[in-house]
Amino acid sequence: MKHVVESQQFDRKILGQLFSMADKLEKKTGTPLKGKIMAALFYEPSTRTRFSFESAMLRLGGSVITTENAKEFSSAAKGETLEDSIRVINNYVDVIVMRHYEQGASARAATVSEVPLINAGDGAGQHPTQALLDLYTIKKELGKIDDISIAFIGDLKNGRTIRSLSYLLGKYKNIKIYFVSPHVLKVGDDIKSYLEEHRIDYTETADLDTVISKVDVLYVTRVQKERFKSEEEYQKLKGCYQIDEKLVKRMRTKSIIMHPLPRVDEILPEVDKSKKAIYFKQTHYGLLIRMALLKYLLGA
Repeated sequence: MKHVVESQQFDRKILGQLFSMADKLEKKTGTPLKGKIMAALFYEPSTRTRFSFESAMLRLGGSVITTENAKEFSSAAKGETLEDSIRVINNYVDVIVMRHYEQGASARAATVSEVPLINAGDGAGQHPTQALLDLYTIKKELGKIDDISIAFIGDLKNGRTIRSLSYLLGKYKNIKIYFVSPHVLKVGDDIKSYLEEHRIDYTETADLDTVISKVDVLYVTRVQKERFKSEEEYQKLKGCYQIDEKLVKRMRTKSIIMHPLPRVDEILPEVDKSKKAIYFKQTHYGLLIRMALLKYLLGA
């Protein structure tokens, strides 16, 4: 594997290797990437993903060059194509981590990149490293990935995180997925076709109450304001689901609540004190899995 563009690239063997590496890196890191340089090329705003990758590279002994708003503050503002930018940056670094506002941009960039390129989110497309850390979180918190049930809640139409994680879950056994959303934000047919092909059982519903006590994982997502054409359309759907203490009490004893962050109003702050709320812990697991991925791609 040279580039990381989509979740479908990973099989269970590679996932197992990455998880094993992440476990070891939690105890000991060293400086295996000393002398290596990573470019964080972000055409769309990000806090967690960019800082997570930059911290991962620095903790492994590497160096980082970065831009957080390349759409305005790079040669893209002068009309340079993405492909040309990637060709130039190839001369400066050993790996590129890229976030872009256009779906499919990472695949385009990977076709011309001589150094490994990692998709850190492209529009409403995919976010494969978020899916890796989500899957790693499930394994660490539940002790398994096979034989679990998970509910994806919220903006399933625009949520690239649920797309990417669904693709990874398709590689495991006896998985039950509940897609919980308003009709206008329901999950895409491409995801459903993939799950059917891999014999993953799924159900679509708008009623969270009927699902809350049936799942091991409650994966909550925000309604993505930036993907809507109008403020009016967004306001109609904002806050369509809200996780509070009462709902949490109805969950299974050993179940967990996940969120890719940032959150807006879909999980109330009162839930943070619950042992089931592990969405901030996810960010720690994300650091470990990104360290493992960088080490893997750079052959350390």
